[in-house]
Amino acid sequence: MVEQKATLKSMQLEVDEYIQQFKTGYFSPLAQMARMTEEVGELAREINHFYGEKSKKTIEEAYTVKEELADVMIVLIMMANSLDIDLSEAFKQNMNKFNQRDKYRFERKDGRTHD
Repeated sequence: MVEQKATLKSMQLEVDEYIQQFKTGYFSPLAQMARMTEEVGELAREINHFYGEKSKKTIEEAYTVKEELADVMIVLIMMANSLDIDLSEAFKQNMNKFNQRDKYRFERKDGRTHD
């Protein structure tokens, strides 16, 4: 069997199917923002342990950057779903903005500085 890569749309649908199992449904945007902040903090902690100077205590669980990034992504998808935001469309719009606004913001490998 060939496994297909998930798309943002399929991930949003999968998260929505998961949430629809529960009476509570989606939390409020403010509660989700608090949860997002918590997850980003956990990601920062893992980055600090793996790439920074702060080593883990031997009694601490061995979470990974990969796991914490996925937690952030799932909470982000939950928030987008609850606010009826299509992440694929939002991504396209923002990449267009970056490709226009920031086209020459950083030193380019091709040496170009303007059109």
